[in-house]
Amino acid sequence: MRYNLREKPLLKRIVVILSLALAILILMQFADHSAWVERYYSKGFYIFICYILHPVFNLFPFSVGDVVYIVVIVYLIYKTVSFFKVLFKKKFKEAGLMLLGLLIGVEIGILAFYLFWGMNYFRPSAAERLNLRDTSFTTADLHKVTQLLIDSANATRARVTAADMAQSNSTIYQTTEQAIRSLSASSPSFGAWHPGVKPSILTFLLNFMGTSGYYNPFTSEAQINYQMPVFNRPFVACHEMSHQMGYGAEDEADFAGFVVAIHSNDRLLRYSGYHLAVSEFMYSLGRRDTVAYKALKATISKDVRHDYAIEHNYWLSYENKLNAISSIFYDSFLKANNQPKGLETYNRMVLLVMAQERKSWVSSLVH
Repeated sequence: MRYNLREKPLLKRIVVILSLALAILILMQFADHSAWVERYYSKGFYIFICYILHPVFNLFPFSVGDVVYIVVIVYLIYKTVSFFKVLFKKKFKEAGLMLLGLLIGVEIGILAFYLFWGMNYFRPSAAERLNLRDTSFTTADLHKVTQLLIDSANATRARVTAADMAQSNSTIYQTTEQAIRSLSASSPSFGAWHPGVKPSILTFLLNFMGTSGYYNPFTSEAQINYQMPVFNRPFVACHEMSHQMGYGAEDEADFAGFVVAIHSNDRLLRYSGYHLAVSEFMYSLGRRDTVAYKALKATISKDVRHDYAIEHNYWLSYENKLNAISSIFYDSFLKANNQPKGLETYNRMVLLVMAQERKSWVSSLVH
């Protein structure tokens, strides 16, 4: 007997679900081979995606991805209400079809996520790609580099003017985009294809989630929280655009953003990078040696300490249960995507910088 799928909506949806599941399974098998991912995806298909999506979405001054998310959320709310109405009327077959439709949507979302960007999570690590595999260091080494970074943060902060602190968001976006393009031109490891950053339409929500920015893998847009302290914005912009470069893991994006920042001639951007680095290194040093931590903390300039206080108070003013819930969700997301340490991955940026120090890189740049 031959089945007409048009007359069998239930069978049709089951076939679609199984086909999509098979496609995802095949893709995940590919993900187990990082060398293949690097050669055929990160340095192949993904670059093709960038050349298409980046120029198109850069034409829009607003975040198209945010609009898509809003539309999807509204649609899901509408379908949820419709589902319960159907269920209340005991139309179980129709309710079942709606659930299958939802499953199809989820599978399409998963497939699109990994095809458009997510496979970058499974490429060889930045440590391998940048030849920074030796991440061993002593507490004395950490102390030395932390002091160098503090000195640099103090020096760059002293050069930041009131006009720098009053920069408009559009100026910050232009400066960071130019910094990305400049480094990309001189270093293939930080290659970027039509980089761009935008203010998030959902910034009010990002505040309550304790989020400074995010990357939309479906539209390849880098968005930042445009209301957070101005000295945070340049680095966050570089971090999110580092995801556009194909740096998937958060520690790698932090490292790439830091490299972009300190190679820039812009005073605010350089300070923003060192501001973040000092925070990360002091956290790591504090976990190893509290005495050394307290000693170095005293060497941080008054202006830099004041900025940390501003940053702390800003996020504290939005702290709530939503922040905790979103952190749990994002931590699980990172662990599911080749970052087993979850949110602790952000602090692994220190390992990459210390490995670079072994190549006498940081020592030559921080002055």
